[in-house]
Amino acid sequence: MAGDYRHWKQETDGDRLVWLSFDKAGSSTNVLSADVMAELDRVLDELAAQKPAGLIIRSAKESGFIAGADVEEFTRIKDADDAMRMVRRGWDLYNKLAALPFPTLALINGFCMGGGLELALACRYRIAVDQPGTRLALPEVMLGILPGWGGVMRLPRLVGPTAALDMLLTGRAVDARRAGRMGLVDAAVPPRIQENSARMMVLEAPRPRRLPLMQRFMGSTLMRPIVAAMARKQVAARASPDHYPAPYAIIELWRRYDGDPFAPRPEDPASVIGLVEGDTARNLIRIFFLQERLKSLSKDSDFKAARVHVVGAGVMGGDIAAWCAMRGLTVTLQDQSAERLAPAMKRAADLFKRRLRDKPRIRDALDRLIPDVAGDGARRADVIIEAIFENLQAKRELFAKLEAQAKPGAILASNTSSLKLADIGAQFRNPSRLVGIHFFNPVPQLQLVEVVTGANTDAGVAKKAAAFVRQIDKLPLPVKDSPGFLVNRVLGPYMDQALRMVDEGLAPETLDAAAVAFGMPMGPIELADTVGLDICLAVGKELAGEHAEVPKKLAGLVAAGNLGRKTGRGFYAWKDGKARKRSSGTLPADLGTKLMAPYLREARAAVAEGIVADADLADAGLIFGTGFAPFRGGPLNYLKEQGY
Repeated sequence: MAGDYRHWKQETDGDRLVWLSFDKAGSSTNVLSADVMAELDRVLDELAAQKPAGLIIRSAKESGFIAGADVEEFTRIKDADDAMRMVRRGWDLYNKLAALPFPTLALINGFCMGGGLELALACRYRIAVDQPGTRLALPEVMLGILPGWGGVMRLPRLVGPTAALDMLLTGRAVDARRAGRMGLVDAAVPPRIQENSARMMVLEAPRPRRLPLMQRFMGSTLMRPIVAAMARKQVAARASPDHYPAPYAIIELWRRYDGDPFAPRPEDPASVIGLVEGDTARNLIRIFFLQERLKSLSKDSDFKAARVHVVGAGVMGGDIAAWCAMRGLTVTLQDQSAERLAPAMKRAADLFKRRLRDKPRIRDALDRLIPDVAGDGARRADVIIEAIFENLQAKRELFAKLEAQAKPGAILASNTSSLKLADIGAQFRNPSRLVGIHFFNPVPQLQLVEVVTGANTDAGVAKKAAAFVRQIDKLPLPVKDSPGFLVNRVLGPYMDQALRMVDEGLAPETLDAAAVAFGMPMGPIELADTVGLDICLAVGKELAGEHAEVPKKLAGLVAAGNLGRKTGRGFYAWKDGKARKRSSGTLPADLGTKLMAPYLREARAAVAEGIVADADLADAGLIFGTGFAPFRGGPLNYLKEQGY
């Protein structure tokens, strides 16, 4: 077989075990394209005839196991028949793998996504390598489709309906240890013993794990309708079936058809055909490619930071520092006193506990985050980020010190949300070093980071900044230096309109409900409370001018010290991080359209003025920066679809 295949390499060891390595030709990542799967089909036929002692499937690439199906092929689906042929290709292939008469094992090192995990599920055994990059997920729901190659059938049988539906309906990834605890893999092992562990498991061929009695009962015909009803209720709290039909289709496919994608009729809510012919999947796949484009914007530089220094331990600065430490960088966090640093350190510890869930990793992240009242870390940092309050003079004075301290190749960055870089850097000795790296609140949740290029910013510095943003697993969006850049420029008029509607007597709950119904993840009034009403006021003045009329209710709340979530009271009372709201009542039919008009108008203007390179990048920035409804594919795409 050697030399007959481009993507699969076979070795047979002394124990008659076949080691089948996936190494997709011409690609840095293993994806399951049509030719890859055709080759695997031939390989399995040959192995079935050879009858080896066992089969171990692994990746030959350092980047990970398998990233899933080739999403590019989804864009070439012409009709329902095309879609079902693609489903049939994987369904039949994985059933063939599952039916092999000898032990099979997937050795998972790195990411194992979508069709890659479905391949692993078709093996008799699975071993995951316990290292930070190992993640297992079925993220098809995030593309508006469902796992049609056996995932909806095999996953609930393996880990039980509760854990399976959580993964299927959210697209959430689990690490190696979590996968081991839930039974998704048979073992999570250190890298040094991965091959020996795989060999021993296949040779010993233990009886496959059996679900506990309660989980088997939950998956029974009697209990499935009850479990499905509970799952639908949880999904309905997050997503409308009109906008996101995929999770509801997954529930129905499991409940009624045990995950068989060929059982439902085309008009059935569980049908794959209904999903691929709808607008949601098309737009979500578009968003996938927009995300990939943002990721590619960092590839023009090989810059890699080891140390970061953040000045300002408020909510933004503290969370930026915590995020960088969690992503593996050594971070010094500076503020005027230990008392000011303490809340940021506590929030960081809480974040690490939520996200890392492993005591040694939590400890290591805390060790990397260093309180630094004196600011000594600036001298050794590769990236210095200013995240103090929005005051031009204060920023100028701070950067005068930082520029003198920073080593020659360090990035000097401001997290300003409204001030122009040209103004901040006016007194720099070398203003070409200054770049904007603008995060969004809450930092751990929002993926977008605006990389702001000022009139004097060196192009190489901007490229290094974009590379840094990708290094910490965020999405860089290049924007030009202009008031509000892209996201705040668009959000400013939108939120101002909402605040003035409150002054006119509309209830905050009604406005927020109208915005959510239109497709925003959060209403403008709740967003203002979340950001901080003092910040909203400062940014509004910067964008509209110091003498612009301030919304009366906003001004009164700020004057009274009621600044929103961070003080426990703003437009809403806040408890345990949640706004306490009254009923929104009946929504006026055109309220959502009126609310969104300034947002859509400014999105178009930002492209026309060259703040962002093109409409696709504007859509990407506003989807990932403001959460504009993904089922509409971005504001400019939405306007195009509406004929404007």
